[in-house]
Amino acid sequence: MSERLESDMLADSPHPRETMQLIGQDRAEQALLSAYRSGRIHHAWLLGGPEGVGKATLAYRMAKFVLTHPDPHQLGEATSLSVAAGATAARQIVSQSHVDLAVLRRLPNDKTKGFYSNIRVDDVRSVVRFLGSTAGAGGWRIAIIDSAEDLAREGANALLKVLEEPPPRVLFLIISHQPARLLPTIRSRCRLLTLDPLGDADVLKAAAQARPDLPEETLAAGAALAQGSVRRALALADGEGVSLHRSLTDLLAKLPRIDVAAAHALADRCANKAGDENFALLLDFLDEWLHQRLLAARGEPVARLARWAEVWEKARHAARDVEAYNLDRKPFVLATLGLLAEASAA
Repeated sequence: MSERLESDMLADSPHPRETMQLIGQDRAEQALLSAYRSGRIHHAWLLGGPEGVGKATLAYRMAKFVLTHPDPHQLGEATSLSVAAGATAARQIVSQSHVDLAVLRRLPNDKTKGFYSNIRVDDVRSVVRFLGSTAGAGGWRIAIIDSAEDLAREGANALLKVLEEPPPRVLFLIISHQPARLLPTIRSRCRLLTLDPLGDADVLKAAAQARPDLPEETLAAGAALAQGSVRRALALADGEGVSLHRSLTDLLAKLPRIDVAAAHALADRCANKAGDENFALLLDFLDEWLHQRLLAARGEPVARLARWAEVWEKARHAARDVEAYNLDRKPFVLATLGLLAEASAA
């Protein structure tokens, strides 16, 4: 496991380049294998789908496979992109020493002790120069971009130039959480391969593989709330997410009555700087609960449906104000619970 946090990994979990097994994405893996075996693989692949469903793991898996098997006509009976952990290319990729693989991602910012807010254009240009050089092993050169959303416009334009006129035997594996929001010119030069959200069982299996130190019961609870994302399941299981959801669910189950003490306790968990993550999770949980409540209200009178829609819009607007103006979160939490109670009583 990586010893320090990198911008494209989750804390305390293996980096995708270290993960040797891809769970629940056989269709996407077979699509890449089939295209490579044909000998006419497209030079740029846009790996799309929600965060945490295996896009980066698939990209590194493909890189290990291609750099281990540089001749697509000599794959033998390969039925997956799996390569032995001890294979030279796999070991070099894990150690970040393979001369034919470049990775574009947000790099550490020594001034802030964090990461740059985007992938810098100079880093993109450096990779473009790398792609124009001769492959060290005489085969392929591969670039992984994680993620395309982190490219500033200037960097995206620099990448576009090489996508338009790629050197021979170059493969781009571009990870995107929201492909529809990318520049149309970039999308048009890539082949889109969408990875779907995972089922709860696959989320749990992948989460347990990444964090065997966490209790299975906690991982299972995180998986059930993860909406098909391993990353989300791990974040929920490793922090206060599972217990926070349980507390909120208990409060909402009693509406229109509000347990005042429990409401204040929940709000306090999101109130200070240490509650940043809890507040973000609470907003997600509230949004999902209101979404489900709206769906359930479709058969109810129009006035009642409109009331729930109004509460949803008010809550979203207030949450944006809290985040934009750095307002006190506790009043927002209590006020939102009050709105939900009023709507439930009506």
